[in-house]
Amino acid sequence: MEGIWLIISIIVPATIRSATPLIFTALGGNFSERSGVVNIGLEGIMTVGAFGAVYFSYITGSPWMGLLGAMVVGGLFGLLLAFLSINFKANQVIVGTAINILAASLTTFLLVEVWGRPGQTNSVSAFSNWGPFNIFTYLAFILVAVSYYVMFKTPFGLRLRAVGEHPKAADTLGVNVQLTRYICVVLSGVLGGIGGASLSIGSLNLFKEGMVAGRGFIALAALIFGKWNPLGAAGACLFFGFAVALETVSSNLPIPREFIFAMPYILTMFAVSGFIGKSVAPAASGVPYEKGER
Repeated sequence: MEGIWLIISIIVPATIRSATPLIFTALGGNFSERSGVVNIGLEGIMTVGAFGAVYFSYITGSPWMGLLGAMVVGGLFGLLLAFLSINFKANQVIVGTAINILAASLTTFLLVEVWGRPGQTNSVSAFSNWGPFNIFTYLAFILVAVSYYVMFKTPFGLRLRAVGEHPKAADTLGVNVQLTRYICVVLSGVLGGIGGASLSIGSLNLFKEGMVAGRGFIALAALIFGKWNPLGAAGACLFFGFAVALETVSSNLPIPREFIFAMPYILTMFAVSGFIGKSVAPAASGVPYEKGER
């Protein structure tokens, strides 16, 4: 019994810490998709957010400036997605994929340009823990409640959900469809940037190539699994976080370690395939809108 409680005392905090970056990113993706824009670029946004946090912490010596830098960089990549998807009506999946490739290439290039070597950056000022967790964990759960309130209890939330379900009807009622989508997609980038920062200056104090390791896609799966609801998405993130946290006690489990390491990605495939339960996306998600069209 003592051994069981020891495992629980290890795995519960590890689950919450592992879920933290996923929660930020899933909340961001939720705003974007609820407004009608699919954000496949969450992986890339997390990557540039993680790098931006380290870079701005490096040049200023302040992790708070690093966090702000991650938000700005993530927001700019969100703005790029919004501009191409909303103004040019480009295929949102292709644009998101291009953002992922751009982010990976850009950070690899800047690693050499700024730090003079590939692989990883120098150590920088990072956030320390407050109790068992750092500021990112507390902020993540606060933002879950705030996001739910904004989305379901405010006029803005009603408008953004209308834009994602029936943009023509929303337009007829005077809602600026393009502006609403811009706000939500940029917000998606800001939150994804914070998710990346929680990895680089929250969990560590540096940026490493590949450190995001598919978490953007896991966050996307979490918002689908959570049925495009902030509370459901947060619950799904904890579920995926638990799968990641199993790695910390894998040596004590009668299961091959390789299977444990692959578990988050296996669950991601199940979630997006609809195996666990059918999820219905907002009706206009991924569909460009032209003002005045029928």
